[in-house]
Amino acid sequence: MKFQTIDDNRGDYPVELMCRVFSVSKGGYYDWRGRATKRDERDLRDQKLVRTIEAIHLGSKKKYGSPTVADRLRGLGFEASDSTVARRMKKHGIRSKLKRKFKVTTDSNHKLPVAPNLLMQDFTAYRPDQIWMSDITYVPTREGWLYVCAVIDLFSKKIVGWTASSRMTTDLVVSAYLKAKRDRSPGEHLIFHSDRGSQYASKAFRQLLRRHGVLQSMSRRACCWDSAPIESFWARLKTECVFWEDFSTRQDALCVMRSWIEREYNVTRPHSSLDYATPTEFENQFALASRAVNG
Repeated sequence: MKFQTIDDNRGDYPVELMCRVFSVSKGGYYDWRGRATKRDERDLRDQKLVRTIEAIHLGSKKKYGSPTVADRLRGLGFEASDSTVARRMKKHGIRSKLKRKFKVTTDSNHKLPVAPNLLMQDFTAYRPDQIWMSDITYVPTREGWLYVCAVIDLFSKKIVGWTASSRMTTDLVVSAYLKAKRDRSPGEHLIFHSDRGSQYASKAFRQLLRRHGVLQSMSRRACCWDSAPIESFWARLKTECVFWEDFSTRQDALCVMRSWIEREYNVTRPHSSLDYATPTEFENQFALASRAVNG
């Protein structure tokens, strides 16, 4: 191309002379050069974007899909839509590991009392320990299933209590709740939301909450959206921590999950819903702001 030849030799010969030799206008050459510069800048930005996508993807052990990668990019200051990130990942063969199916762990076919739904999918909390949400899931090991119960604080999305057992009993949810209460010491009017599982509807657990002045809330029948925050947490646990492991024992699974929940998820993993703070950072920021307001 004539303009490219002129540009390649502009350090050795005058531009005006080369334009006359190649019978092109000087203005046409500079218009082409301006467009080429913009193309180069765009290509550099795109290369930087792709390199950052690759770094985020590898940092997640290839577990993040395009929406999560896009969230991380925006947290780093990139202006990148979900669709843009999805196209770049597809073009460069950057793929997340696929999720597996979940096993249903809720037994709501019982005649135990059911608490009213106090949330109705309004998951807004204005301070820590205002609304806790809990659920049970399972983790496969070569020894058999390991059942996990977790309690999440809806203000900070922090896991405030969790426990695991080889049996899915009332003791599982009691233990997770008591661990959260011991570590957090919630005040009055705490709402504890769960599904209608028999463990949460049991007499022992209902009486425990009543003694502590906790308001119990339960999802509607067969409506997982009523517990969306804890379901979202399970999805991340399964995708980022559990599915890609072949646990020999329940103890092996317990050790890996403890590290992921208590170090990565609570302490180092930023959440887009928290303005890219981690749950621990978000609670610390709230505590500082509260002290400043109260003098």
